[in-house]
Amino acid sequence: MNLSPVLKGQLVELRPLVAGDFQSLYAVASDPLIWEQHPVRNRYTEAVFTEFFREALDSGGALIAIDSKDRRVIGSSRFHGYDAEKSEIEIGWTFLARSHWGGAYNGEMKRLMLAHAFQFVASVVLLVGPGNLRSQRAVEKIGGVRVGSRIDASCRESFVYRIPNPGSGRS
Repeated sequence: MNLSPVLKGQLVELRPLVAGDFQSLYAVASDPLIWEQHPVRNRYTEAVFTEFFREALDSGGALIAIDSKDRRVIGSSRFHGYDAEKSEIEIGWTFLARSHWGGAYNGEMKRLMLAHAFQFVASVVLLVGPGNLRSQRAVEKIGGVRVGSRIDASCRESFVYRIPNPGSGRS
């Protein structure tokens, strides 16, 4: 599976994240209100965001989101944990500038990523913090169904949402 595609919609373009994107992406991420419901609430600080950005680059699946109209960076998302045996991949680490909240941009980002993923897998999982009600609603709006929870390496709980491939006989 290609974890770093270029995906284009009417509102947003997603392309692989590169080191030179740091300043423009941090300009978006430095808004504390983006992270107020997130388990890592201080990700708006440069030191914490720098680590997040490094991990994103290292993942090989990070995408930067660009507004198709004015070509401004508006956020990012990531493919992670491709499992060929389970025919599954995770989509996550998504954030958007508050100017682009409200559903249309996130919805298109996720539809583009889901369409790409479903060329290769039978299901997509998304992990959301229990206190992140905004993200839980956003995942449910795109068809995510909560199927359980799991604890990550940092001992934080996440709700697990799953979206089956509508074109797959498997689920």
